[in-house]
Amino acid sequence: MAKTTTLVIISLVLYLFFSSTGDASENKLSKEYIKIKINSLDDLMALFKKHHYTQKDWQSGKKEVPRITFDSVNENWKKTSNFMPVKQKKQVFFRLMAPLVLLSNENILQERTIIKSAALNSPQLLAIAIKYRQVKKGETKVTAKQRQQLLMQVDIMPPSLALAQAAEESGWATSRFTEEGNAFFGQWDFSGKGMIPREQRKELGNYGLARFDSPLASVEGYMFNINTTFAYQKLRDLRAKLRQDGKALSGLELAGTLDKYSERGQAYIDSIRSMIRYNKLQSVDEAYLSENILIKLITPD
Repeated sequence: MAKTTTLVIISLVLYLFFSSTGDASENKLSKEYIKIKINSLDDLMALFKKHHYTQKDWQSGKKEVPRITFDSVNENWKKTSNFMPVKQKKQVFFRLMAPLVLLSNENILQERTIIKSAALNSPQLLAIAIKYRQVKKGETKVTAKQRQQLLMQVDIMPPSLALAQAAEESGWATSRFTEEGNAFFGQWDFSGKGMIPREQRKELGNYGLARFDSPLASVEGYMFNINTTFAYQKLRDLRAKLRQDGKALSGLELAGTLDKYSERGQAYIDSIRSMIRYNKLQSVDEAYLSENILIKLITPD
């Protein structure tokens, strides 16, 4: 392929990675947001540079991440991303997904603050307890024991681990399920409304892959799944122990509890740990969100 043609395709990749499908997520995220149209890879890199979100900034120790969101992955991303250098493709993926992980963690930390400080009959605390299935609708009070259980459940995921799993499960945002339903983490859905695999295993029942309204909703769904499903109790126990011991939440360490996330078991754990190490994702665990206005990336009309 001619060099000029290749450059043209690469310049369009970011146009094709994300697309704007409406304003459904904007009110939920923030009333103070700006929309920025991205026509090319150069446009995106210029935006990253403006907000000091480049490899050079990262290496210098600046770990501030702008609040960037987008609505979905465009169907052409799978084809066009093949023409990008692998390093650049990964950079685009991680830099677009990291803000979503940090936004999700921020919301969880806000819930933790309420759990720690609210009165046991607080409507806000009750709402969180119902959400995380500690109490049933209609109950008027949370017990002290339930408060402690909520603190075990309602906690963040290290960005390094979330990003590695997103890349692994979505094939760098090229899977059919990511394209069709913003599914970045391969979560199963037994409601009958999920996306059906081409080779469905009947012995597992009427399952599909869960759909989400946006990539952010997919990240939030992943964290809720980790924080509520019995299969990930080992992760929650280890995370609580790290908290109790005053240690940082390590993606590499917590990855060792994910033997139930995939049928591959230990091989899956090894793959995720390798992803974290090879891409030096541990440093993302030190990242923090900027206080800037929320940026919504959109494609031209």
